[in-house]
Amino acid sequence: MHACDQPTLEAIYPFDARGVAKRFRHAAIFGALDALTPGETMRFCNDHDPLPLLAQLQNRYGATVQINYVQREPGAIVIDFTRQG
Repeated sequence: MHACDQPTLEAIYPFDARGVAKRFRHAAIFGALDALTPGETMRFCNDHDPLPLLAQLQNRYGATVQINYVQREPGAIVIDFTRQG
């Protein structure tokens, strides 16, 4: 089972980037992260490892967003982005 399809009991909000047009993805991701309150998590799912995006997130959010890989396999990338207080 893909980690994006697993139900959770925590405050985790799924974001499946595979369904967003490439030209809008980064803006949509930034908007979703901006909407999180401290302690909330966005579970990001993608078909490739988004290394350029992670660099942009580090620049934009620094320590206010924690990045944690849940699944890191070819074709199945799942990352939890947790907003810090």
